[in-house]
Amino acid sequence: MHTPEGQSEKSVEQLRAKAAEEKLQFPILVDNDRANWNAWGTGIWPSVYLIDKEGYVRYWWYGELQWQGTDGEQIMRRCIEQLLGDSSSTTGG
Repeated sequence: MHTPEGQSEKSVEQLRAKAAEEKLQFPILVDNDRANWNAWGTGIWPSVYLIDKEGYVRYWWYGELQWQGTDGEQIMRRCIEQLLGDSSSTTGG
C-alpha cells in the first residue's frame, strides 16, 4: 500500500515507474486520500505489515527497515519464512 507523504508522491505514474525500476511484481494499493492509513491508525512512514493467508496481521515494523544499522529486513524475512512454514495456525506466531 502506498500512502504518499507529500503532494509530490501522489502521482500514480511515478509510482508505477518506481515499482518497475525496483522490479516489484505485486499489486500496490494507492491510498492518496489516506483512508487506509487512517483506518489502520498508521502514523509512521514507512510501515510494513505482514498479513497471513487468512488476512490476519501477524507482524509489523514501523520505520525504515535498515535505520541506523537495524536488521529489520532480515527480521521481517524470518517472520515471512515462519508464516510460510506455519500451515497449521492462523493466529499465533
